[in-house]
Amino acid sequence: MFDTNISDTPEIYGQIVQRSKEVGFTMPSDVYIGTLLKTLVASKPKGRFLELGTGLGLSLAWILDGMDAGSKVVSIDNDPKWVRIAQAYFEKDARLKLVCADVGKWLKTYSGEKFDLVFADAWPGKYSEIEEVLDLVKVGGFYVIDDMKAQPNWPYGHEGHVQDLVAYLERKRDFTLTKMDWSTGLVVAVRNK
Repeated sequence: MFDTNISDTPEIYGQIVQRSKEVGFTMPSDVYIGTLLKTLVASKPKGRFLELGTGLGLSLAWILDGMDAGSKVVSIDNDPKWVRIAQAYFEKDARLKLVCADVGKWLKTYSGEKFDLVFADAWPGKYSEIEEVLDLVKVGGFYVIDDMKAQPNWPYGHEGHVQDLVAYLERKRDFTLTKMDWSTGLVVAVRNK
């Protein structure tokens, strides 16, 4: 078995990768995270999913590819330029609600249904507004964060934020946690009560 042999890439993924290079988008999610998200999402038929940090939609392509027809996803980013590009790729998919908003403010004011999976790939929901985002995960639902291993684009001192976040999550009794030294470094947590 070779994890580099990925045969089920979303049809639109290559186009988004190319567009990311053209516009200089330097924070794409790793392809391995995408494959995992697709698998986790597929485990929740008629699920409700939340992505914090759309970017150009690389991870979103995987999420949508794993969703069944009865599922819904909300994806949020604060950069109108990135949201416009992502919208062009996904505008015909009625399962998606793409939101351009400050993620932290959105988390503080959201009062709708909880989610079967939250992929937090933005500062809010990962390093700030953590209680707000964890409260949005259903029992049996996943909270997924990546980039837990040192990245070349990390600012000085960021490793301390990562260590503090992981320590905080390890103390949570209402989540079961797995830390993975794989891809860009990953934490998968499941709400257990």
